[in-house]
Amino acid sequence: MTVLDTLPVTVENVLEARTLLDGIIEKTPVEVSRALGRMVGSDVFLKCENLQRAGSFKVRGAYVRMAKLTPEERARGVVAASAGNHAQGVAVAAARLGIKARIYMPLGVALPKLAATRGHGAEVVLHGHNVDEALAEAQRYADETGAVFVHPFDNVDVVAGQGTIGLEILEQIPNVDTVIMGVGGGGLLAGVAVAVKAKACELGREIRVIGVQAENAAAYPPSLAADALVPLQRVSTMADGIAVGRPGQLPFSIIRELVDDVVTVSEDALARALIFLLERSKMVVEPAGAVGVAALMEGKIENPGTTAVILSGGNIDPMLMLKVIQRGLSAAGRYMTVRMLLDDRPGSLATISRIIAESDANVTGVDHTRVGGAISMGDVAITINMETKGHEHCEQVLNNLRAEGFQPVVVH
Repeated sequence: MTVLDTLPVTVENVLEARTLLDGIIEKTPVEVSRALGRMVGSDVFLKCENLQRAGSFKVRGAYVRMAKLTPEERARGVVAASAGNHAQGVAVAAARLGIKARIYMPLGVALPKLAATRGHGAEVVLHGHNVDEALAEAQRYADETGAVFVHPFDNVDVVAGQGTIGLEILEQIPNVDTVIMGVGGGGLLAGVAVAVKAKACELGREIRVIGVQAENAAAYPPSLAADALVPLQRVSTMADGIAVGRPGQLPFSIIRELVDDVVTVSEDALARALIFLLERSKMVVEPAGAVGVAALMEGKIENPGTTAVILSGGNIDPMLMLKVIQRGLSAAGRYMTVRMLLDDRPGSLATISRIIAESDANVTGVDHTRVGGAISMGDVAITINMETKGHEHCEQVLNNLRAEGFQPVVVH
C-alpha cells in the first residue's frame, strides 16, 4: 500500500468524476508557449481552463458534487458563496441538473461576475464585505433551510472533479515533467496532484506538481512548514480567485503528502505575466490564472523540464484589467510616471517636452498644478505619464532630464 491509497481522495474518485463530466465540460486545449519556453529553456504548454464553460475550472468540481446528490437533496436546493468563479460553476451545474441554486456574493463583487452568475439562472444574494463573510452566511442559510452547501474546495467530490484536469494533461502531454498551477484553498492543486502522482507511480517515473500563491495571500508555505493549518491575518492581492486566508483541511491533507513545492510571486510579477499572456499567447486570463506563468518568468522553479501550466480562469473584470495592464507595463519599464518641481516661468514645460521627445519617449498625460503643501510660491509641480521602452530606456530619460537641471522623481 502506498500513500496514494490512504488519502481521502484517490485516483479512482478522479476517474469516476471524469465519467460524470463526460459530455458536460469542455476538454480544454493545450497551447504551446514558445516565448515562455525560450525564457525557461524547456518546452512549456498552457492548459487553457480560461476557455472552460463559465470561464474557469470550477464547473468541474461543482458539477461532480451536485450530480451525486440524492433526489431528496436536489429538491432542497444548493447554496454556495463565492466572489466569482465558484459562483458561476455552481450556477452552470445547477442549471444543467435542474437544481435551484442560491449564491452569496460579497458586496462590491465585480459586475461582470455578478451578471454572469445571475445569467446562468442562480439566485444571487449580496452579503458581507469579503468571501469569508459570504461563506458564513451561506452556511447559516444551509443550516436553517436544509439546502446543500457546496463548498468551493473542502469536499471529496469537488477535489476529484478538479483532478480531472490532471488526467487531461497526462493524455495531452504524455512526457510532462512538471505541472504548475495556482492555489487558494487547495482543491485544484490537491485533485491534480492525486491524478498526476498516481499516473507517475504507474509509469515508474517522477512528475513534479508545484503550487503557486500570491505572496500577500500565501497561507500554504507557513502551514506546510508547521504541518498544521496557519490562517493569515490579512489577505491582499489582485488575484481574487486565490485570495484565501486559510487552507482547506481536506486539500491540505493531500497537498502535504503529494505536492513537491508551493512558491510565491509578487503583485508586479503577476501583472507582468498577464501582459505576457495577452501579448504573446493572445490569452485573456485573470490574475489567479496567471500565477504559474509568473513563477516561471520569475525563475521560481528550477529545471522544470517539459512543463504544463494551468491557466485556471479567464473571468477578469475589465476595470481590473485596465489597472493590471498599467501596473504590468510599469513593472516592465514600458510605462513611467515622473513628478518634478520647477520654476513657474514660460518655457519650462516646453523644455521638458523637448527632452522627453529627444529621448524617444511618448507623453500620454500631464498634470500641472501650482497648489499643494510641498509647492512653494513661484514653483509648479508637473506630473508626466509617458510610454517607454524598458528599464534602460527609463533610466536614459531620467538622466537626460537631470542633465538639464531637473530633478524627476519616479511615481510608482
